[in-house]
Amino acid sequence: MKPLKNLILLLALTFNSLASADVLVLVHGYLGSADSWERSGINSILDANGWKRTGLFVPGPAGPQLLTTGNIKAENNVYDVTLPSIAPVPVQAQYLLNMLNQVRAVHPGEDIIIAAHSAGGVVARLALVSGGAQNVKELITIASPHAGTARADQALDITANDGPFNIVKSFFGGSAYDALKHSRPLLADLTYPRPGNLLNWLNLQPHPDIKYVSVIRINPAGLPGDDIVPGFSQDMNNVPALRGKSEVLLTPSPHQLNPGDATALLTLLNQ
Repeated sequence: MKPLKNLILLLALTFNSLASADVLVLVHGYLGSADSWERSGINSILDANGWKRTGLFVPGPAGPQLLTTGNIKAENNVYDVTLPSIAPVPVQAQYLLNMLNQVRAVHPGEDIIIAAHSAGGVVARLALVSGGAQNVKELITIASPHAGTARADQALDITANDGPFNIVKSFFGGSAYDALKHSRPLLADLTYPRPGNLLNWLNLQPHPDIKYVSVIRINPAGLPGDDIVPGFSQDMNNVPALRGKSEVLLTPSPHQLNPGDATALLTLLNQ
């Protein structure tokens, strides 16, 4: 029995030495920031379960600046990014590509998993389509409008008037209305796919051959979807280029990030 026991131990040590750490990159949604994952409690829960806060991307004069912690040699690393969240999707995707390249430089050869919330899921897909996977092994999207959302069309309609009534709208709508007004190019990118718009083009492009997971919200009535993005749009299987390629995880939750998303992520990360 002793030779067999020694062989099992040798194999275990060999597999452990071959295994590489995983790197998780968290991408926020519209009007969010890296702090979205912190305020929701997700970072704390991930950290307590072995996924250590490793780095934070913040805006800098020469582009995204990476601030790292002492956890850079942890077994599993977590990076939070801050994107210009009201900018058009292609602009945000370019920022994300820059950040992913910096993560690769710090963790050469290690597998990268991207988890993205809401509009961040569309940004992440465009980044992968335009820049290639390059060590990215998985994309997890949470309540993302892959097939668009009527809320984007509604917001475009509300903010379309540039006449005298626009001042009234801005006065009564306050900062929320002003944010919508300045987000019009992004909102146009998140409308339902139609000839000439971004989602129509993106959803037909070849996507990298990686693992895809769609985390879909379930509303209080037990139906897929939430008050921002309909259920069918949150499912990457409804993207023509990804039909039948995405796993699905249903979560009874509102659209916003919440501690339950940490539980969902840990379930997926431990598979």
